[in-house]
Amino acid sequence: MMRVRLKADGRIVEILADGAERPLSGEAPAVPPAPTDAAYARGIRAATHLTQSEFAARIGVPIETVRNWEQGKRSPRGPARALLKVIERAPDVAFAVLGAPGRR
Repeated sequence: MMRVRLKADGRIVEILADGAERPLSGEAPAVPPAPTDAAYARGIRAATHLTQSEFAARIGVPIETVRNWEQGKRSPRGPARALLKVIERAPDVAFAVLGAPGRR
């Protein structure tokens, strides 16, 4: 019985008895790369015309967090990803709410 595995890039490989892999098909299918979380976070910040430190201050996170997102060391998750989506779609509204004094 032949064991095969579908790799993340779309290639199909045969799993040999010693655990090594051997390609079954030619080249990987031509699939355009999906935008990375780093490119996504960087693009949203760039669209706001803010520096990393200004953006971090506006959304209430340490500058290291924004740097890690943009360098691909970390990915925005959960509430941070939701906030980035809101900033992407309605930056004026998002920053107005974030800058609103009073409620915590």
